[in-house]
Amino acid sequence: MLSTSVPNTAAPTHRLLTRVDSIDVLRALTTVLMIFVNDLWSLTAIPAWLEHVPGGVDGIGLADVVFPAFLFIVGLSAPFAIQHRRSKGDSDGQIAMHILSRTLALLVMGLWLVNGEYINEAATGMKRVVWNILACGAFILIWNSYPKSVARPLLIGLKIVGWLVLLTLAVVYRGGEPLGRFQPHWWGILGLIGWSYLAGALATLIARNRIAVLALIWVGFCALSMIAKANLLPPVVRLIPDAISGGTLAGLTLGGALTASVFRYCVERGRTRLMTIGFVIASLVLIGLSIYTRPIWGLAKLGATPAWLFLCSAFTLLAFTALHWLVDVGGNGHWFRVIKPAGTDTLLCYLMPYFAYAIVVLAHLHLPLALLAGSVGLLKSLLFALLCVWGTGRINRLGVRLKL
Repeated sequence: MLSTSVPNTAAPTHRLLTRVDSIDVLRALTTVLMIFVNDLWSLTAIPAWLEHVPGGVDGIGLADVVFPAFLFIVGLSAPFAIQHRRSKGDSDGQIAMHILSRTLALLVMGLWLVNGEYINEAATGMKRVVWNILACGAFILIWNSYPKSVARPLLIGLKIVGWLVLLTLAVVYRGGEPLGRFQPHWWGILGLIGWSYLAGALATLIARNRIAVLALIWVGFCALSMIAKANLLPPVVRLIPDAISGGTLAGLTLGGALTASVFRYCVERGRTRLMTIGFVIASLVLIGLSIYTRPIWGLAKLGATPAWLFLCSAFTLLAFTALHWLVDVGGNGHWFRVIKPAGTDTLLCYLMPYFAYAIVVLAHLHLPLALLAGSVGLLKSLLFALLCVWGTGRINRLGVRLKL
């Protein structure tokens, strides 16, 4: 992994940055926080500011800033991933096809998992937790990064088994109100990430390291967010998935891509102090835009409002800037070693709770109520998130590592 851990007065030893430690740390912290807030449903008597704000309410809780942070990080990673593939000799066409294949994989995962949320267990003949672990197991069979020692016929066979499992699940599925068949619903979290990644990665590819072009595209998506909330979108645009046509989610990803492009430009020229000042000023401007637009459309995750886009972009930009100095410049990445698997195999870590919940339900396990309330309950959820990270690392050692 290439690092920018260099004295802040010197130019970096690596002129071509393809990976940055602080992004992995930020991704790991965000993933741990995501698992933590997703487990809050199991608790009682906890502060309201930790949870999602209900639909139609102006405001956000801690849980409402995690998903946008992850979208921003998806954008942060895009320029480095594209540069890495270019350094290996891939053409723009090959990179575009890779982007499309990753998008398809995320859409498939999101589609199957979101249908699990609406499943009618009786009509399907299957518990929700069983549906989830079968789907997640199929994802691993299909998208695992198998060791080179695995024979090609076996590798192909395992992938075929994974697709057959997904196809069978889709055929037997019944759910929704009224009772319906397998369908997109809202694509799920992974699906929304997939659509946003598609817009952000293709824009980054088209920009070809031209910061001004990427900045114009980002401004365009921010404007699209406001146009969409003003109900001024032409009907033909609404045929495009809302994660893109709504502007907000794609805008978060493009903000990350723009940040990474500026970061690369400045670090390669030894201008990290100037970059830091610029990022802080940009964050203040974003906060100002959030304050300005909030009275018009409100501040809400479920409404995907422009104020939410601007405020969460500012939060994540500030977090990335701080981690750059702490990890890349300060060389303190080892502080976060315990959660490293959440940053290097994020997808598998995200799937771990599905397996954990299935074990609890199928084994009829019940925690004492004292462990599910207040500060003790919050500690339980934090330990659960760390357990998922630990489990990811152990499974990685067995040769299971998801790579799209």
